[in-house]
Amino acid sequence: MLTRIGGLLRQAESTDNPHEGEAFMAAAQRLATASSIDLAVARAHAAGREKRATPTQRLITIGEPGKKGLRTYAQLFLAIAAANDVQCDIAQTSAVIYAYGFAGDIDICEALYASLLIQMVRASDAYIKSGEYRDETTVRTQVETRGRRRVATRVRRPVAGVTARLNFQLAYAARVGQRLADAKKDAEEQAVSVPESSAETALVLRDKQLELKDYYSENSQARGTWRGGRASAGHSSSAQRAGDRAARTARLSNSPELSVARRQIPS
Repeated sequence: MLTRIGGLLRQAESTDNPHEGEAFMAAAQRLATASSIDLAVARAHAAGREKRATPTQRLITIGEPGKKGLRTYAQLFLAIAAANDVQCDIAQTSAVIYAYGFAGDIDICEALYASLLIQMVRASDAYIKSGEYRDETTVRTQVETRGRRRVATRVRRPVAGVTARLNFQLAYAARVGQRLADAKKDAEEQAVSVPESSAETALVLRDKQLELKDYYSENSQARGTWRGGRASAGHSSSAQRAGDRAARTARLSNSPELSVARRQIPS
């Protein structure tokens, strides 16, 4: 609201047409009155925003290379970043992510990740302890040597705990990403639906996307394709459904108890 009012004030103070100036000022006053915001505060806020932010790069440490859980932890951060205008490169070890975006957006990603990581781990631990996954089997390929031939056969085996955890956490990350993307879409649609500033807001959003795209193209040195998001250890429909259910009720904001949560896997 401060940004919207400040924009109207800038337009009122920059136009040479007195009628336009009065119209912009009246619109700013109406918004300020409706939201109990002082015009001087809005003007100061607008002046502060003139110091234009630019994209930046930040190193996000997921954990030490070789530690278990890095792939799904990284997948969670990538899902959050995708919904918050942050592009990422990731090391093949899944231990480090290079985040490209505006500082405020990266801050949001880190804060969400710190909270959701704890929630995901707690929920997957509870699921594994419940033993629900043991009622399911998965198809594995078994290779046998028969004389000079190697014969591959497909057999059913009980789902292992590591398979269940991997499927649970990948489904959790995917659902969290979808929830955040839906929330972002709703917020943007609401922002551009305001008659007084719809065109300006749409232009700002588009310019932001283009600026980030250009910055990423100029600074990214990524090569190859990251394959960490694939559940290569096997498939568990039960674990995926459980992970999806848990993510549907996850808190998508920081709570006091999680404000100092560690973001990386402990060594």
